[in-house]
Amino acid sequence: MADPPLPPPDPQFVLRGTQSAVHALHFCEEAQGQGHPLLLSGSLRGLVHIWSLQTRRVVATLDGHGGQCVTWLQTLPQGPQLLSQGRDLKLCLWDLAEGRNTIMDSVHLESVGFCRGSILAGGQPRWLLAVPGNGSDEVQILEMPSKTSVCSLKPEAGARPGMPMCLQLWQADSSPRPLLLAGYEDGSVALWDVSAQKVCSRIACHTEPVMGLDVDSQKARGISGSAEKALAVWSVDERQTLQVRRTHQLTNPGIADIKIRPDRKILATAGWDHRVRVFLWKTMKPLAVLTFHSSTVHCVAFAANSLLAAGSGDHRISIWSLYPRT
Repeated sequence: MADPPLPPPDPQFVLRGTQSAVHALHFCEEAQGQGHPLLLSGSLRGLVHIWSLQTRRVVATLDGHGGQCVTWLQTLPQGPQLLSQGRDLKLCLWDLAEGRNTIMDSVHLESVGFCRGSILAGGQPRWLLAVPGNGSDEVQILEMPSKTSVCSLKPEAGARPGMPMCLQLWQADSSPRPLLLAGYEDGSVALWDVSAQKVCSRIACHTEPVMGLDVDSQKARGISGSAEKALAVWSVDERQTLQVRRTHQLTNPGIADIKIRPDRKILATAGWDHRVRVFLWKTMKPLAVLTFHSSTVHCVAFAANSLLAAGSGDHRISIWSLYPRT
């Protein structure tokens, strides 16, 4: 007889104290002390908490969004700086150097939706930022830190994809040109050439709004999830054409977030059904269903050391050690 499948593990530990739903997570590897990254979380009440994973306590709290939900967090590679996006129509740039927690600058956003921003930064002083634009179906590209408008990406004539729901700036290994993947309200995913301000390709991946996507720039392959019961895996060829490679059916509808681990071995999804699902990225073989949370899991994040964090509407952040890198 075959051995029964192993039961899913328990979290390595749990962080409590956000006092509201957790909507954004990001590991800060640059500020690590003795090999431990810091974890940043954004809450429904508009606070950003900085957690020590050694003491498992909050070391700093940032309050820059007027009590409005923090939807996206991202550190910059050129130093201890943090971007936080809130539903107060503001994106804040924080200075975290030498224990400081001050807002250096902010960008006014045009859209109040839940679409998270995205950056493309290669350690240069200047970097690209993509955020929802002025029109309901537009994406604004800014050069930072000057906040210079590069372009506004509007859907091609005749296309009515609705609002952008998720964004990912990236560069294929084969070309330095900045590209943008955007998931839309109508369930489509579009690949934009930012420099040419044109859609290279658009595919209908889902029948419901695309809630999350991630891309593997080495393999030019990505994955998206939506409000429906399916994940879509797609690829980008040399002609910048998107193609759906496969779909993976889920037990329950609703994916809030998707992240591929930095080593591109596994990926994790955040589910409306309170579960985190882990898959082998190469084959989409299901590896684990993590059942700890008692409310929607809004976000997931991987650390470089393979730790997985999940944030939920139950005010808790679970930390998991799964399939360590070899």
